[in-house]
Amino acid sequence: MKKLKVTVEGRTYHVTVEPLDESRPSAPAPAAPPPAVPTGGTPVPSPLAGKIVSIDVSPGQTIRKDQQLMVLEAMKMNTYIYAPTDGTVGSVPVTAGDSVEEGQTLLSLS
Repeated sequence: MKKLKVTVEGRTYHVTVEPLDESRPSAPAPAAPPPAVPTGGTPVPSPLAGKIVSIDVSPGQTIRKDQQLMVLEAMKMNTYIYAPTDGTVGSVPVTAGDSVEEGQTLLSLS
């Protein structure tokens, strides 16, 4: 299950989505796995492919569970990325404007 915040025509909705049944036919897997960041911390993966709009935290910053970390745009909709746990921001290997793939590490928490 993934928690997402979706804005449609100026109205904001908080939704919980779950992946489709893995036995169903789907698009082919990417040729190479998305890059990971070897930090020893907990990676925060991108829930979908898109473009980084903003990064709202910086390395070394202490964050709380469910705090907004960044905004990702996909199909002209913003997806807000929230902290899965309390922690400290480790590395942030992406910058605003970067395109990312689903599952790619957006940042790490320790």
